[in-house]
Amino acid sequence: MAKYTGPVCRLCRREGEKLFLKGERCLTDKCAFEKRKYPPGIHGPTARRKLSIYGIQLREKQKAKRIYGILESQFKRYFDMARKMSGNTGENLLSLLERRLDNVIYHLGFAASRKAARQLVAHGHVIVNGKKVDIPSYLVSEGDVISIREKSRENVFIKENFEKKNVDDLPSWLSVNKETWEGKVLRIPVREDVSHPIKESLIIELYSK
Repeated sequence: MAKYTGPVCRLCRREGEKLFLKGERCLTDKCAFEKRKYPPGIHGPTARRKLSIYGIQLREKQKAKRIYGILESQFKRYFDMARKMSGNTGENLLSLLERRLDNVIYHLGFAASRKAARQLVAHGHVIVNGKKVDIPSYLVSEGDVISIREKSRENVFIKENFEKKNVDDLPSWLSVNKETWEGKVLRIPVREDVSHPIKESLIIELYSK
């Protein structure tokens, strides 16, 4: 499976805002975006210029892709799925992205970032409804129970992140039991559950051309 392997801080700089791709590091003074709030490249601070309507739409799509850690072909598949569903296409698209297993693992506090959550899933540490699932793009459904494999709970990174997770920060469509190491999907996420400032209408306009 193709994936971006370059430095992630340059992605935030390219989009002109924090995408919180490195977990807690993004909240410290080590954050590269705080030091250089301009696009990467040899031109430095003078590189940013006024965008066309197409450019604005493109940047919004790129931002959404980078937040959820997926590439173009997969993002386009989500758009096609959202378009075939009943209701608002943009809201359907964001709901599908939120339902990704790696995103759910990140929200539950088992990993500090979506990238780290993707590794946990791919390496077989995650259990869904009693069965191992190692596909980060797996879409969770209402009622699904997600947990970490018992022998993986002693992993220092998983344990540390989970212990620090504040249950009050959990999205309302998820619940977690700290004692049993289990999270549950209470309902399908809706637009209001997406905390990132994504303007999905711009993405729909871009793909509708």
